Order: sequence, then C-alpha cells, then structure tokens
Amino acid sequence: MKLPALWIAAAFAGGVALALRWPLELRVWLLAAVSAIFVAAALTWCKRLAAAWVLALAAWLALGGLAAGLQRASVPANHVTRLIAAGKLDLTVPLRWRGTLREDPLSLPWGRRYEIDLRQVEVGGAYIPVRGGLRANLYDGPQAAGAPSDLRAGDRVEVLMKASPPRDFLDPGAFDVRGYLARQSVDLSGSLRSGELLQVIARPRPTFAQRVARARGDMLARLDALFPGHRQTAAVLRAMLLGDRSFVESNVVTAFQITGAYHVLVVAGLHVGALTIFIFWLCRRLRFPIVATSLITLAVLAAYVGLVQDRPPILRAALVAALYLCARPLFRRVDLLNVVSLAALALLVWKPSELADSSFQLSFLAAGVIAALALPWLERSTARYRAGLRHLGDVTRDAAHPPKVIQFRIDMRAAVAFLAARLPARIASHAQPLVAMPVRVGLRLYELALLSLVIQWGMMPLLAQDFHRVSLAGPISNVPAVLLTGLIVPLGFLTLTASFIWTHLALLLAKTLGACTTALLAMVGWFSKIPRVSYRIPGPPAWLLIAFFVVLIALAFAARAALAHRSGRVASRRDPQKAAAFGGGRQTPPIELAEWASVALLAAFTILVVWYPFAPSLDRGKLGVTVLDVGQGDSIFAEFPGGRTMLVDGGGLAGSEWVGGYRSGTDVGEEVVSPYLWSRGVKRIDTVVLTHADHDHIDGLYSVLQNFQVGQLWVGWNDPRPAFARLLDEARSRGIRIVHVDEGEHFNFGTAQADVLWPPADGAGDSPNDNCVVLRLSNGQSHFLLTGDIEQHAEGGLIADGEPLASEFLKVPHHGSKTSSTPPFLAAVNPRVAVVSVGVSNPFGHPARAVVERYERDGIRLLRTDRDGAVTALSDGPSLAVSAYAARQPHASFETASVHDLLW
Repeated sequence: MKLPALWIAAAFAGGVALALRWPLELRVWLLAAVSAIFVAAALTWCKRLAAAWVLALAAWLALGGLAAGLQRASVPANHVTRLIAAGKLDLTVPLRWRGTLREDPLSLPWGRRYEIDLRQVEVGGAYIPVRGGLRANLYDGPQAAGAPSDLRAGDRVEVLMKASPPRDFLDPGAFDVRGYLARQSVDLSGSLRSGELLQVIARPRPTFAQRVARARGDMLARLDALFPGHRQTAAVLRAMLLGDRSFVESNVVTAFQITGAYHVLVVAGLHVGALTIFIFWLCRRLRFPIVATSLITLAVLAAYVGLVQDRPPILRAALVAALYLCARPLFRRVDLLNVVSLAALALLVWKPSELADSSFQLSFLAAGVIAALALPWLERSTARYRAGLRHLGDVTRDAAHPPKVIQFRIDMRAAVAFLAARLPARIASHAQPLVAMPVRVGLRLYELALLSLVIQWGMMPLLAQDFHRVSLAGPISNVPAVLLTGLIVPLGFLTLTASFIWTHLALLLAKTLGACTTALLAMVGWFSKIPRVSYRIPGPPAWLLIAFFVVLIALAFAARAALAHRSGRVASRRDPQKAAAFGGGRQTPPIELAEWASVALLAAFTILVVWYPFAPSLDRGKLGVTVLDVGQGDSIFAEFPGGRTMLVDGGGLAGSEWVGGYRSGTDVGEEVVSPYLWSRGVKRIDTVVLTHADHDHIDGLYSVLQNFQVGQLWVGWNDPRPAFARLLDEARSRGIRIVHVDEGEHFNFGTAQADVLWPPADGAGDSPNDNCVVLRLSNGQSHFLLTGDIEQHAEGGLIADGEPLASEFLKVPHHGSKTSSTPPFLAAVNPRVAVVSVGVSNPFGHPARAVVERYERDGIRLLRTDRDGAVTALSDGPSLAVSAYAARQPHASFETASVHDLLW
C-alpha cells in the first residue's frame, strides 16, 4: 500500500461522519473496533492479506466513530451548556460570572470585546463552579465609563450581565452561529450595560499561554503604532500576520471575496508556507546543519501557532509543515499526500467534530489537491525543464534527460552562444545566467498559476456550497496575491521583531511593508471592479457534489499513475527490453487517455456547478408563503403556481449598523435571507417588495439586490428617510425596475394574483407603519394577507375601504404589537392560521400578551418565528398545509470539549 495514511485517514473520517450523523452508544463502536482488529489479525496470520486490509480499514472506521462518541461524552457535568439544559441557570436575569481573561481585551471599531474562560457563577447567593466561554461586549459611549483600562490576559474578572447562548436562525440554509462560536470556545455572549459592571478580582501570575496572549496584544499595538494614519494597511497586516480581522473594512473584505483572494486575510497554509520557506532558506544560507534548520523552523512555527488569534486553520497547516520538517533530518523523501493525511488523522483523533467544519474541509481539500493533482502535473511538465537548466553547459549530462528536455538544453545553449557573441567581452561569461534566469522565473510563474488554477478548481464545489460565490478572477488574481503574501508575511515579522530591538530599523522596514500591502490592496481593488468577475449562485445539488469529487479522485489517481508510467518509461530508455513495456514513447498510454477523459468529465461538472442550470425547488402548482425567522424583523418569501417568486421585506437587526466602514452586527440579508433562497435553488426573484423603510424591514434588501437577479422592486409611500433613497439608488444601479404601488392595484401571477390593499395613493398620515404596503395573495380559493407593520389606524382604514380582507393565512401586523391586531380587524380577516415574526426576548415585549390571548380566544392557530422558526403555508386551492422548520429538526447536541478534556 503506497499511501497507507490516506486510506487510514479516510476510514477514520468516515467513522466520524457516521457517528456525527447517526450517534450510537460507545460500546457499539468499541465492540466493532475490537472485533475488526482481531479478525484482521487472524486473516493476516492466515496470509489472506487483502481481506485483512479491508478489516483493518473497518477497524479504523469504528475507531473514528468511537472517537466522536468519546468527544460527545467528554463534556463536563458543570459545563455551562449542560447547566442550562438542566435548568440550573436562569438566563432571563443578569448573573455574576467569574473567570479569567483568555486574551487581552480586543478593541473594536464600536467598543471592546472580552473573552472570558468561566470558573464560577452566582446562583442563589452562592458561587458554583462552571466551565465554558463567555464573550462580553462593551460598546463605546457613556456606558463604557468605569471599565478597567489596564486589563491583560490572565486577569481574573467578574462581570454582572445578562448572557445567553448563541442562537441559530431557524431557517433552511442559515449559518450555524452556535457551532461557529463553539469552535471558538464561546458558549455565552452578551453586552455589558455599564463599564462598572466589569471588575478585576485578582491579577495572578500569568501562565505561559497567557504570556503568549499578552505578547500577541503587544504586537497588535505595535502594528498600529508603525502605521499611524494608514488604518487599512494596519488592519490588513493585523489580519495577515496575527489573525485579527476585526478592523478590516467590510468593503475591503468584499473585494477580497470577489477576487477569490479572501484566504490571504485568513492565516493558514499560505502564510505558514511563506514563513516556513523563509526561515528554512535563511538557516540554509547561514549554513546551519539540516537538523538545526528543521528544529529552528519548528520552533518558529510553534511560536507562530501560539501568537495567531484564529488558531485552527494555522494549526492544520503548521502540523503538515511540521511532519514534513521532521522527515528532513532523516533524509526521507515523503509523499506529501501521506503527510497531509497524517495531519488530518491527528487532528480528527484530537477533535473529531472538526470534520464538520467547512474550514477543515477546505484546508485539507486544498492540500490534497496540491499533493494528488498539482504536483504530479508539475513533475511531468515544468519540473523536467527546471532540472534541464541545471549544469546547462555540461553536454555529457544531456543523456540523463528525456528527448524533449535534451532539445530544450540544446536550444538554451544556442541562445547563450548567440547572446555571448553580441555582449561585451567582460560580461559575455555571464550570458548563461542572463538567459537561464528569465526562463526559471517564467517556469515558476507558470507553476504558481497552475497551482492557483488547480486549487480553485478542486475547491469550487465546496466554495459554491458554503459561500455561494463564483470568482472568475480567482486563478489569475491569486498569482500576484500569493507573491505579495510571500513577501508580506516574512517581512512583517522581521518588522515586528525589529520594533522590539531598534525602532529606526523597524520604521524603515515598515515603509517597504506598507508599500507591499498597499500594492496588494490596489491589486485586489482593481480586480474586484472588473464587471461580472464574481457572482452568487445556489449550492450544487448533492448528486453533483458526489459526482464531482468521484471524478476528481479518479483524475488524481490517473495523474499519479501517468507520472509513474512516464518515470518508468524514462528509466527504461537505457534498457531496450523494458522499453516495450512502456510503449516505447510512441503511443499515448491508456492511463493518459483515462486522465484526459477525467479532465473532460470534471470540466463538464464544473460548468454545471458555476452555471447552475437547475430549476429552483418550488412547489409547482401551489401558492405558498414562508415567513422567515429573521429575528425582530420581517421577511416573507412567496411562490406562485407558475413558478414566479416574490420577496416581501428583507429583515434587519438592531445594533447591526455601519460604523466607520465596519458592520457592527449580523447582515440579515447576507447571512439569513440569501442562504434561505439559495437553499431553495433560487437565482432570480421576480418581485421584491418593500413594505416600509424601517430598518428591520429594509436592511436585508441591499444584500438581496446584490446577490440575486431581481425583476422589479415594489415600493409604496415615498419615505423621506435616507435608507429608502439608498435602496432606490441600489436598484437603479442594477437596472431593476422600480414600481410605486398604491391601494387598488392588481397584479397577475399566472393563475394567482396579488392585490395591493394599502396604502392610499395620497398616503395615510406621517406614520411609516400606517403607510405600509399591504398585499393579499390569492389563487382563487385560498388567500394570504401580508400586513407589514400596520397599526390600528391602517387596520381601520382597510375595513372602511370595503376591500375583501378574509384570508386563511395572516401575517400578524407589527410583530404582534398591542397597537395592532384589533378585534374588528381580526373579525374581518377571520384567518385559520396566523404567524408573528419576532425576535427571541426582544426588548419590545412582542408579541403582546393581550394580542396572543386575542388570537387564542378567536380559535386562530398562532405560530411564532422565534419558537417555530420559518413557517411555510402552501395551498393547492381548497386545502392549506402549514409546516414549521423547528418541528422538522432533530434535537442536536453541541460538543465543546476535545478528547484531551476526557483524558486529562
């Protein structure tokens, strides 16, 4: 078996995946593993090696399931998530939490963030032990006064605050916020109402890890000091060197995403590779022994892992580099694919739940594609010509190369002779390097371009699945981005090191570093402005993902086999008896034909991924609406029998604002509404409706207009607020037709229609809520009334107008406020089902208790998005079917510990 680690890692990962999908008792996995091991041993003793190999892989699969089960069982009894699940903590009131600062307080554009490792919590007047992580935010302003200003990692603190577990939006396709924060050891979060509610208890002597955290804080401060007045340069360097992306402006982040170069801002394999190559090269230039060189490079990598804030990606890359470096002193030439597999296996043994992390998947997919596909292709192309450039003047070495490379060497020598004859005598002796150097550079640039193309190609389906973006510029823009990153990372750490030793030298280096960073930003900005260089798509269907990766694996095997075949053919050139076995070099071998067939098939699947020609997943022939869970806001997706679509409002959350170029909270349109639409396979929305310009209705629509093809934008009252004008400008810039709708208008959608019931053409006063667009969707037998935020005045106006209001489905007006859902209005609508869109524990007390009782008293089935999640109502005419997303989801457990926690 030439790639044992690959097969073992694949089997172990398969067991982890099975256990995450279908959890079984630990004893089942243990029994399966032990049985497979004993049977494999017996088969080996009986010389039945093939069967023993299969059973050995089955044992590794069972061990993967066992590891996942151990992780699930390793969460301690006093972990905060378990205490909450057991009802031992009342999170509806502020509690006193005690713990240790994990990092130096992180300054943000809008305030400060404190990451606390919890140790105690006050319950019933007494402190009980607790484990877990708490993220406390303190926003700038008068409330920040009184907060300690000299806090450092390792200080013991006490906070009095109302904290809650992170909550996922209960919609198909929504981002897993809880899992994302759990991987950062954040189990609770909340905001401090005053800086005085944060107190220092003690300042014990810091541990080694806390000293490293303090060093990271010092380095971040020094980066800011080295670039005064160049905020974005410092922000990008904070991200590229130390993993702190907090200060990178949102438009800069978007530009990196559009160009496919966002990985430059995430400290991972590229950055580890740049630093490793630089340290290794420097040590070799200083003539250090190979053992010392490897040890020094390993020490630098270990320090780097400790310093970087976002550790999982760099840890994965550093582990691959460390395994490679450990083999160097032994003068072993290891297969990179085995090294990558060993690193993946080690990380999965340590923390099996990493397998479900898209960052883990993308990291190892990129490394695997490089090792399995890019390197074999490079070995068969540029590597031969680079080898041919060595000892170019020695004709006796020509016979060691393939015929094409021999001809290449002859042509190069001819070029050298031609140049030497025309150069002055004193520099004619340098003709060979003058000819060879540009060729070497060109070959390296070709290799970099091929690596970029292969990586982007291999990761494209997962990028489309997880991030719903296709970047056509990625393979090209990544070439200069990688080159500049290779300069910025080592130069950045040289500059930081110099800042501790000699300030003048640090300032001098900072000028060059700033110039490189500015060039990177300019390059990314230029690529991002190319029209249609990037676009958003739904994730590919499961069958296409599977087919793509099956063919990719087949292509990798074919490429490696073709490399082995060509190597054998070259080696056989001196042995006539073996030459025939390799075709004599005159015919294309079957393995290369298989390789080309795999390339063609993979290209076809790639076109399907980036084009997404599939119809959206709609209930054809039915009229339906889905009230999305967008927190305290509104967003409703409507689908019509003929396949046309409508989106009413885009949601928006309080506190999610633009502060100096930064988004201070969740972009509901990007992170909730768009993922839901992509999960339905939607690329085009025929009609987008803005009921009114309150932030909880309009904020998400900017991203919707950017992410989807939109036919029309319906608006009602000309709202004087700036947000309304910005949305209209965004629509005009994208060529979207703007339609002002008023009471009494009717629009046909095939066999269904949409009636505009409100507002009147001359408006309904100065209240934005009472000027909401109200729609009644109908298929002739069932009716859906969508009311926005109308209140008592508008409800009375609707009744007075005499328009038909009776509807089987009602979107509860104004989130269930006590100023709406009046008894006469409910009597006129007489719904069977009503849905109220509200946020969990919202500060407005929505829905009002009196309103809820009113619906219950009238026998109306009331559902809430904060509890039931997205609610879908579908009608085929005579019948109405209603389903809630939360009711369809299995109960999930969230692991926060590693196997290490169980063992120690």
